[in-house]
Amino acid sequence: MINPPVAKKIPHQLEQHGDKRIDNYFWMKDREHPEVIDYLNAENTYCDAKMGHTKAFQNDLFEEMKARIKEDDSSVPYKYNGYWYITKFEKGKDYPIYTRKKDTLNNPEELLFDCNKMAEGESYFKLAGISISPDNKKVSYGIDTTGRRNYTIHIKNIASDTLEKDRVLNTTGSSSWANDNQTLFYTKKDEVTLRAYQIYSHKLGEHEDKLVFEEEDETFGVTVYKSKSRKYIIIACYSTLTNEYHILNANKPNGKFEVFQPRVRGLEYSISHYNEHFYILTNKDKATNFKLMKCLEKHRAIKDWQDVITHRNDVLIENIDIFKDFLVVSERSNGLNKIRIKRWDNTQDYYLPFNNETYTAYTTTNIEFDTEILRYGYNALTTPASVIEFNMRTKTKTVLKEQEVLGGKFKKENYISERIWATADDGVKIPMSVVYKKGIKKDGNNPLLQYAYGSYGATVDPYFSTIRLSLLDRGFIYVIVHVRGGEYLGRQWYEDGKLLHKKNTFTDFIACSIHLVKEHYTSSKHLYAMGGSAGGLLIGAVINQASELYNGVIAAVPFVDVVTTMLDDSIPLTTGEYDEWGNPNEILYYNYMKSYSPYDNVKAKDYPNMLVTTGLNDSQVQYWEPAKWVAKLRDMKTDSNQLYLKTNMDAGHAGASGRFASLKENAEEFAFLFDLEGISS
Repeated sequence: MINPPVAKKIPHQLEQHGDKRIDNYFWMKDREHPEVIDYLNAENTYCDAKMGHTKAFQNDLFEEMKARIKEDDSSVPYKYNGYWYITKFEKGKDYPIYTRKKDTLNNPEELLFDCNKMAEGESYFKLAGISISPDNKKVSYGIDTTGRRNYTIHIKNIASDTLEKDRVLNTTGSSSWANDNQTLFYTKKDEVTLRAYQIYSHKLGEHEDKLVFEEEDETFGVTVYKSKSRKYIIIACYSTLTNEYHILNANKPNGKFEVFQPRVRGLEYSISHYNEHFYILTNKDKATNFKLMKCLEKHRAIKDWQDVITHRNDVLIENIDIFKDFLVVSERSNGLNKIRIKRWDNTQDYYLPFNNETYTAYTTTNIEFDTEILRYGYNALTTPASVIEFNMRTKTKTVLKEQEVLGGKFKKENYISERIWATADDGVKIPMSVVYKKGIKKDGNNPLLQYAYGSYGATVDPYFSTIRLSLLDRGFIYVIVHVRGGEYLGRQWYEDGKLLHKKNTFTDFIACSIHLVKEHYTSSKHLYAMGGSAGGLLIGAVINQASELYNGVIAAVPFVDVVTTMLDDSIPLTTGEYDEWGNPNEILYYNYMKSYSPYDNVKAKDYPNMLVTTGLNDSQVQYWEPAKWVAKLRDMKTDSNQLYLKTNMDAGHAGASGRFASLKENAEEFAFLFDLEGISS
């Protein structure tokens, strides 16, 4: 019989606002401490040993998931600046291959990148930020080989397939070319905090790069990109609640960036250029759900902004796509995605029809400006993803590609999806998107996996997943809970689940669990919960409050040591999070955070069966948060239920790289759930 690792206790006193906390596992924060890696390895060994009897099943699940995926697959080509760009995968290979064809798809293929060759010898590999020069001769791109999202930018001559000597370290990976084909603008990261805070220009052949912008406010990050019109290089400064943009004519890379509209606390806006105007998506004038405004290029002061689409209390404007003759507006109404198409001359104004309550629709790659063709994606809980080409003038559509589900077993009519509502403690109705296999009886005996995220206004729309079929086909019901903290029901839905309203996120989730049990979808013997990152915080808070509701939970890369992390401004991302969680240097926020922080509220009581995952190189939620949490749970919990910590020693926040490596992590998570249900094949 193997015993779980016991982490040693080294009491460390933390004091703020006169409040003293003792953290026995603070030492785990030092990755140079000789016992840290030993402890993580010991937990991995324990997890592998205790789940050893499921290894064959895990392998079967992996092969089952992999078998549904078309290995020799390619994306729908999109056209940009005279070339068709294609991403493809080849059978047996983990990474994408990027190619292009000039003018027509009948022309020969030109190789840009074979990531399989580039990843050889690397335990982790990610290519990002591909940017083609205006003359189509060069490409810049970023490479990350640690999983910390810290990229090195390279520049390649496409025709000769040779690399320039230029290398830029500590970047976000993305970059934008000026119209001279020689100047590249990129974003530099702070080496310690990883905050994106500087914009540089890099001229080919020159040794020293020029700093063109530095963001001194530690609560802001920056990025740089090119307008769709290709006329402007744009610097975006962003925080949770405030935006500021700076613009430069892309024909004049040595010029000086001009501020578009100086930042005003609480003013959010984004800009798109069209003809002689900028179009501005903004919350100006208390437009909680945002409105669309415009101004002339030369008259950008906020007093000169004019309404194009006014604010509506029941419709959230999420995004716009600008074309020569059409404006496309991505909206959300009653939780559902809407795509509105409007001619600039006002002769047409209509919505694409979607007849479902559990679907996801979104505009995709629409880089070309002078076209009447819109590309959008559609999928639903029971319907694989499609890429659709829609003629905005004739209102005709062509399905360019529908995701293939291989294996011959999947038929969409064999599954049922529905949207149901629970009532929260304060009387608010909370929506849930539900999917299950046809024939399931609601008798309380079904295993059910309840998932949510619930932070940053990020909305988890009801989407199709081939991986999820392995759950559904074995009798699981799957539920996405649209808790407050996301934007499913509009911007106010987000506002009601952040800062001093954060606990609504947790009580919403619990109310939905109670509803699912009450309506006999499942019972507490068969109810499971899952969340990752800020969703892992949700799981940690929920099991401190209502552990008796769940038989098991999965917390992936969970943000669980909220107070200590938010007090440490040397940790990546912390300072930019104050508008989301609050600043604990202020006693009001300190006390509120402490009241729900999962790590600070572990109690001597029974907890569900638990699988906790993390990555050693995680830059968003540091490995020590879940490691400390598991150590404290082991010490304090009063049950004999399973508790596993699994650390990927080669990856970061997103888990393993490679097309299929992540499926092994999915298989392990599913095997954990199936084992608790006595399902072994």
